[in-house]
Amino acid sequence: MKIKKELLETFENSYPKRDYLIIHQADEFTSLCPKTGQPDFGKITISYIAGRKCVELKSLKFYLQSYRNDGIFYEKVTNQILDDLISVLKPKWMEIKGVFTVRGGIFSTIIATHGKK
Repeated sequence: MKIKKELLETFENSYPKRDYLIIHQADEFTSLCPKTGQPDFGKITISYIAGRKCVELKSLKFYLQSYRNDGIFYEKVTNQILDDLISVLKPKWMEIKGVFTVRGGIFSTIIATHGKK
């Protein structure tokens, strides 16, 4: 797998003592099915309450695009994004929601969380 966590850049949270919700949505997420090699499409929503750091959006875009050519199951990709962002940001709370398009008549939504909201 060629996912590059080191692509993620951060900046200082201007209000680290205030709990406020940050939501980023990537509507054009793509990866490959590890069984068939066919493309998978979905929407990834990243919601978090920042600690000292926030994620820089251009780097987040490039990070998410790094999944484009890798075979990975929905469950793994959702949890991998959560693990990578937690390690870089150390948020107070975070949720990653992956909503994937219909494949074989089955619609899949995967939600992974960290911390207490």
